[in-house]
Amino acid sequence: MEGDALAESLNDLFLNLSTMVKSELQGANNQLELVEKMNQRVAEEYVGFGDVASGLRVFVEQLKSKSGGFDEYVRQIEAIEEQVTHFESVVSGLDKHVSLLESKVHSACHHPPQG
Repeated sequence: MEGDALAESLNDLFLNLSTMVKSELQGANNQLELVEKMNQRVAEEYVGFGDVASGLRVFVEQLKSKSGGFDEYVRQIEAIEEQVTHFESVVSGLDKHVSLLESKVHSACHHPPQG
């Protein structure tokens, strides 16, 4: 009888150990599944970030090409600005010359030559 009790106790012990090991393995399996799901979620997020980055790269390239087109306009505007500055200088010189002529004409009209 004692052998049966010992065998039964050992059987219970092995059964309990087996249940404990199964539970621990199931817990580890659950954790691995959770990690796998988290990895999938992170991978999906990175795919989204990749799409955004790709879209931004295309946008930047478009801006660069548009900016390249504006460079010619900027050069033309700078050339026009230089011409306007030169023209203003010429007009200022003419204005001074006309003022000098006006003053000479005015002086001649008020003081006719004696003769």
